[in-house]
Amino acid sequence: MGTRSPRPWVDPFTERTPRVVAARRLTRRPGRDRDGRFLAEGAQAAREALAWAARGRGAVHELFVTEAAAERNTDIVTAAVDAGVRVSSVTDRAAASLSETVTPQGLVAVCDLLDVPLEHALRGTPRLVAVLVGVSDPGNAGTVARVADAAGADAVLFAGDTVDPHNGKCVRASTGSVFHLPIARSREVGEVFDACRSAGLRLVAADGHATDDLDAASLRGDLARPTAWVFGSEAHGLSDAVLARTDTALKVPIYGGAESLNLATAAAVCLYASAGAHRSRAT
Repeated sequence: MGTRSPRPWVDPFTERTPRVVAARRLTRRPGRDRDGRFLAEGAQAAREALAWAARGRGAVHELFVTEAAAERNTDIVTAAVDAGVRVSSVTDRAAASLSETVTPQGLVAVCDLLDVPLEHALRGTPRLVAVLVGVSDPGNAGTVARVADAAGADAVLFAGDTVDPHNGKCVRASTGSVFHLPIARSREVGEVFDACRSAGLRLVAADGHATDDLDAASLRGDLARPTAWVFGSEAHGLSDAVLARTDTALKVPIYGGAESLNLATAAAVCLYASAGAHRSRAT
């Protein structure tokens, strides 16, 4: 395919074609950081990426697509062509080389990186923000981004030694939500916390060992305050050093016999509790 109109499905790019080789480097963080681009795989991600670019928030530079995927997703291919995005036909093996899934979808968009400076992500008067600290599992990180988007959060911040939001599994787990709300990242947890406080946000750690819980905080009206929820890894939670730098810690009350909640579920409960309190106060 050319930039503006499809070319016949002859001589598709192979896994050895230089542009495919260059794109494959974006499956690793050093390549993404060096080139300032990442891969968004699958129909949903590509569709959201094109809409994100149409809003002027970044650019989609190329769409790699197999013949079968193009036939299944004519709307996406047409939208890319209309937007002036280079559409390149690839073999199944080339598409698989760009994929991080067991069953490649045959559709991969090359996009600008999503993350913005902290001050940009927190500009205005944010009311609800999700902060991930030391979350190493990309599926968990992407799911929290999806939950934050659904709850109407203003931003998602990746702090410290947390997975890259452009990781393929993270992007897929977000089901496109990484394209919907501001994403910022910093290796310095203190920098992220300081930025949240400067934006008027109260730092609340989600901690299963906290003495205070969501029910009590709700009764006091605390959840209606502008809040940055801080979530740690599912395996290790938040360190004592990180907890000491937050304003308070809350746990999700367990009414039944479950030992605990996983990260994504706990994040959903916490973020929705704050979102509900904000909406109740506004009405």
